[in-house]
Amino acid sequence: MFQRFRKSIALTAGVALLATGLTTAALAQGGGRRGPEGHGGRMGRGGGFPLQALQLTDAQREQVKSAMQGYRQDLEAAGKRLRQAHQAQHDAVEAIPVNEGLIRSTSQALATAETDMAILQARIHSEVWALLTPEQQAKAKELKAQRETRMKERRKPQ
Repeated sequence: MFQRFRKSIALTAGVALLATGLTTAALAQGGGRRGPEGHGGRMGRGGGFPLQALQLTDAQREQVKSAMQGYRQDLEAAGKRLRQAHQAQHDAVEAIPVNEGLIRSTSQALATAETDMAILQARIHSEVWALLTPEQQAKAKELKAQRETRMKERRKPQ
C-alpha cells in the first residue's frame, strides 16, 4: 500500500512539474524573464517538446507564448486542484482509525484531478505541435526517441 501511495505522490509531483514546466518553457521561448537558456528551455521536464533545440522562428515563439498565456489560468487552477486532491488523499491515508470510504473517495478525486491535468496537457501539446513545421516535428520525434533511449540506459542494472 505504501509503495502505491509513493508512486501516486511521484506521479502527482511529476504532473505538477510538467504543467509548471509547460508554462515556463513557453515563456522562456518567448523571451520571458528567465531567458531562453534558463530553466524551462524545454516544454516540460519529463516530456513535451525541447523547444530550444527546434529553433523556433520569432513568429512561432510568439504563437507558443500566446497559446501558453491562454492556458495559464487553466493550468494554475488544475495544479491547485491536483495539490488539494493529493493533500486530501494523504490526510485520509494517515487518518486514525482507518476510513476506507474516505480513502476511496479522496483517491477517486485525485484520479479525476490527474485526468483533468492530463487532458489539459494534451490540449496544449496538440496546439503547440500544430505550430511546428514538419521538419521541426520530425526533429522533436527524433529528440524524444534519443531521450527515451538515454532513460532506458540509465534504468539498466549495472
